[in-house]
Amino acid sequence: MANLSGYNFAYLDEQTKRMIRRAILKAVAIPGYQVPFGGREMPMPYGWGTGGIQLTASVIGESDVLKVIDQGADDTTNAVSIRNFFKRVTGVNTTERTDDATVIQTRHRIPEPLRFIEPRETETRTMHALEEYGVMQVKLYEDIARFGHIATTYAYPVKVNGRYVMDPSPIPKFDNPKMDMMPALQLFGAGREKRIYAVPPFTRVESLDFDDHPFTVQQWDEPCAICGSTHSYLDEVVLDDAGNRMFVCSDTDYCRQQSEAKSQ
Repeated sequence: MANLSGYNFAYLDEQTKRMIRRAILKAVAIPGYQVPFGGREMPMPYGWGTGGIQLTASVIGESDVLKVIDQGADDTTNAVSIRNFFKRVTGVNTTERTDDATVIQTRHRIPEPLRFIEPRETETRTMHALEEYGVMQVKLYEDIARFGHIATTYAYPVKVNGRYVMDPSPIPKFDNPKMDMMPALQLFGAGREKRIYAVPPFTRVESLDFDDHPFTVQQWDEPCAICGSTHSYLDEVVLDDAGNRMFVCSDTDYCRQQSEAKSQ
């Protein structure tokens, strides 16, 4: 156990944790619904994972094993900083192996899928209450009209449990199908907007589409340059000023596992 003198376990005070846990329970009871909560200031700027940190601080226990990723990677500055923060204020074990983790934290962006059309929070909440989601179909149709296909590659809207439309950002649409009936509890927290929403285990998550333009995931013309995988989401990495580039797995743990399997 790390030296926690000067800190409450997991940094937040117990009253704040209870408040966030109550919001989590409501979010689990109403899948996809954005539950407001009294977000606290954290030792990092808004937009860098403050919502996720508050969720993790409210649910993590001394026996948990924590994995922190940022856009799939364990080794980015943000992921390393958050992982070190929790090691200091909880003393829990951390890992970069997905299979060993009991809590996995990532970070995402603006949680409101209707924000692009309606900036007023009062109006978006009314639209959710009345299930006025036609504008989301219009947005996807505009993609088809301009590009001949649905070009949205991340923050692709999904309908949760047949009711609420949700923004799964930062999950790329490549991984949207994995959210459907997933056995894990998925919690989403936005610190700046002070919203929490959830997808309970084994819940239906359907990506919006059209009968004549069904939902499809991205395809790449070449495999991962490191492990050779053709079944993972790939990031494009520019190598030099000449424009040479390569594609590598976004999920660094999966890439490592594939590389180790090939070397055996």
